[in-house]
Amino acid sequence: MRNSKTMKLSRGLSTLAAAAIVLSACAGSSSPSTSDVSSSQSTVGDNTSEEIILTIYSGRNEKLIAPLLEKFTEQTGIQVAARYGDSGEMAALLLTEGGASPADVFFSQDAGALGAVQGAGLFDVLPSDVTELVTPAFRSADDMWVGTSGRVRVVIYNPSLVDTPPSGIDDLLDPKWSGKIGFAPTNASWQSFVTALRVVRGEYGAQVWLEGFAKNKPVAYEKNGVVRDAVNAGEVSLGLVNHYYLYEKIAAEGQAAVVARNHFFENGDVGGLVNVSGVGVLASTKNRDAALTFVKFLLSGDAQTYFATKTFEYPIVAGISPPDGLPSLQQLNPLSIDLSNLKSIEQTQQLLEKVGLLTR
Repeated sequence: MRNSKTMKLSRGLSTLAAAAIVLSACAGSSSPSTSDVSSSQSTVGDNTSEEIILTIYSGRNEKLIAPLLEKFTEQTGIQVAARYGDSGEMAALLLTEGGASPADVFFSQDAGALGAVQGAGLFDVLPSDVTELVTPAFRSADDMWVGTSGRVRVVIYNPSLVDTPPSGIDDLLDPKWSGKIGFAPTNASWQSFVTALRVVRGEYGAQVWLEGFAKNKPVAYEKNGVVRDAVNAGEVSLGLVNHYYLYEKIAAEGQAAVVARNHFFENGDVGGLVNVSGVGVLASTKNRDAALTFVKFLLSGDAQTYFATKTFEYPIVAGISPPDGLPSLQQLNPLSIDLSNLKSIEQTQQLLEKVGLLTR
């Protein structure tokens, strides 16, 4: 169903910080949530220590990530306490708490949130035996965080309505797509794309594109999954989402129930942005060894295979194949961009409001 209510979004990490003060004071609040994954004697490397509780602030979905955290505990014996929430919300909480944060690790859904925490000087430098596992494109240039899995922005389309999908984002401005493109204006991945657009084309260039996009009357939905379903049902012809939404629907309903297809932008088109989930260790942690053990675990073959087979994301460590049917990142030749620069979400929201695309 088309979203008929005005959807409101916070004004970025600086505004979220005020709310984070309340959240940090209310340990019993339901959002973000806290869950103890397990409790046992902890072993870090070869040294048995007193019981360790590794506190992870997670911007990743609990349903998807909790099984992975359980696997980490099974393999290492390290107890985990995870606090879940939106990545921007978690980043704002860290900015508010500063060096007094109880968090040992920030596991983010989005590189922009990692960049914000890095910019505040809250991360510790990761050792080279960790950072060298990940290609430079998917880690902090200063080795403050590393990506753990990748996702690609795509155009999802209904082949019964679309013969030839657009080859790049500028093709989306063609009047023939007027009223036929679905998007999720309050979704973090859409706003990360617009932030990348600002980085690549500058403020004026991004505004020109967004004004052209707005002129084409795109149809706003609440979430990416709703965009996907609208395309699959033929309600709109195209949708702007992340690649894995299609695979989630196929896994849930079977290939026969899914008409929609993904179209990947190639050769550096900003519409094909590859963003990452990633992880950083807080400089204030008292459990650095355990925190680094967790980071290494996320880059292990077991965890990378989990991302490929359970969350349908791209592994970003060499030697692990992407989900079946996906082109390799090398084939896509994606946009080269410092993902830490995606932290300026507040400016992106201001621009989206200016062109009339923030609330629908």
